[in-house]
Parts: sequence; C-alpha cells; structure tokens
Amino acid sequence: MARIHSTAVVDPQAQLGSDVSVGPYTVIGPHVRIDEGTTVGPHCVIEGHTTIGRDNRIYQFASLGGNPQDKKYDNEPTQLIIGDRNTIREFTTFNVGTTQDEGITRLGNDNWMMAYVHLAHDCQVGNHTIFANNAHLAGHVHVGDWAILGGFTCVHQFVKIGAHAMTSMATALGQDLPPYVMAQGNMAEARGLNLEGLRRRGYSAERLKAVKEMHRALYRLDLTLEAAKMRISSLVHTYPEAAADVALMTGFLEQSTRGIVR
Repeated sequence: MARIHSTAVVDPQAQLGSDVSVGPYTVIGPHVRIDEGTTVGPHCVIEGHTTIGRDNRIYQFASLGGNPQDKKYDNEPTQLIIGDRNTIREFTTFNVGTTQDEGITRLGNDNWMMAYVHLAHDCQVGNHTIFANNAHLAGHVHVGDWAILGGFTCVHQFVKIGAHAMTSMATALGQDLPPYVMAQGNMAEARGLNLEGLRRRGYSAERLKAVKEMHRALYRLDLTLEAAKMRISSLVHTYPEAAADVALMTGFLEQSTRGIVR
C-alpha cells in the first residue's frame, strides 16, 4: 500500500501506486494519478487532472497541476502529464494545459528540474533536460531532448528550443533556439555550440564535424536563412553518419515560427 503520512490530505478518488510515498501536509486532489516508486515530499500540492509516472522524486513545496495563468481558462478538464524518473525540486510550479492548444502540459522522462522552475500551460518538454534554478517557460513552449537551461532563463511564449541546445544564466529567449546551439544574453544571441555535451553523449568525430558545419552555415558564412538551410541539407552527402543530426536541424528550421536566434 501507498505510504501516506497521517497529516497528508489525499482525496479518496486519487489513484496512487502501491509503493508511492506521500510526505506530511501534502494535498493531493481527486483527479491525480501517481504511479509506482514515486515519492512526494512534505507540503506539496498536486491537483487538477495530473498524471505522474514511475520513480519520480518530488521535493517539498512543489505545486503541480494548478490552473493556468491564462485569463481565457474556464476550468476545462485539461491535463498535466509527467513521465518517469524525473527530479522535481522545491517551489516548482507546473500548470495544466488549455483548450487553445492540445490541452496538455507535458514533461517527459529523466529530467532534472531545479528549484523555482515554472512550466506554464501547454509546454512540451522532452527527455533528459536540465532546468537550473528559476528557469521559466511561458505558455506553449517546446523544449527538445537534452536541452539545458541556465538559471534565471526566461522563455517567451511559443518559442521552440532544439535538442542539445543550451542557455547561459539570465538568458531571455524571444526566438527559437536551434539544436546544439548555446545562447546567452538579454535578448539572447548565439554564442557557440554545446560540443562538450555532445561528446559526453558519445557523438563521433564525424557527427561533431557535421554539427560544426551546420553552425558555420547558420552563423559564420553570412548566408540568408534559406541559403543556410540548403547548405545544411547537403551535408548529409558529406557526413552520412550524421544523417539524423542533419534531419534534426533541418526539421527544426522548417518548423520555426518565431525566427531563430542568430
């Protein structure tokens, strides 16, 4: 049976896995489901239509599944979905989605969310990301796998952040940040590549060369964005081992709606 502290308030309709642990003074609402192996610390509030996967560690004072900070929200049964093996630290605030999008705010698997991180309505965060303290996403932001957001990073609504991208401390992102690129500043400017992160993830020398060439096309050759896209697409012939990396970049650039950080 779930281990629920005597001072916690857990609605009888909430669904808790057999070995879920709930700390003192935590409040869990009726539409919440928490799967096996997850621990919830003291003084947390988990409400709304919230689904939390396996083996997550949720620290004290987290607020998950609250209403969106959106005046259009009218108590629709939208959702927050959290995957498996995430670390969610103190004073984090994750809101449910809205009917102006697909109605789901989503956090994937194996993410590390530090203190005071905010995920607004309809954000879509992938896997293996790191959000440092006070990283904040406005509504409808998409974040790719392995992205790293420095402390006090603020992201404008509808911005997309590519896989393996990285921001420095106190970065303000108002445009899309392509995969692999490091950004810094208010407003953000591209500052290089997250090469060390790629090496740690086992990227071969050929794949690293392809990533460098993509960066060169976007930022070093004074090309228009359309010309840079064409040059990047052609790299698949020079670096066949990096075909998936080229496809990741070209797909991101085609889907960008706010323009990219350049």
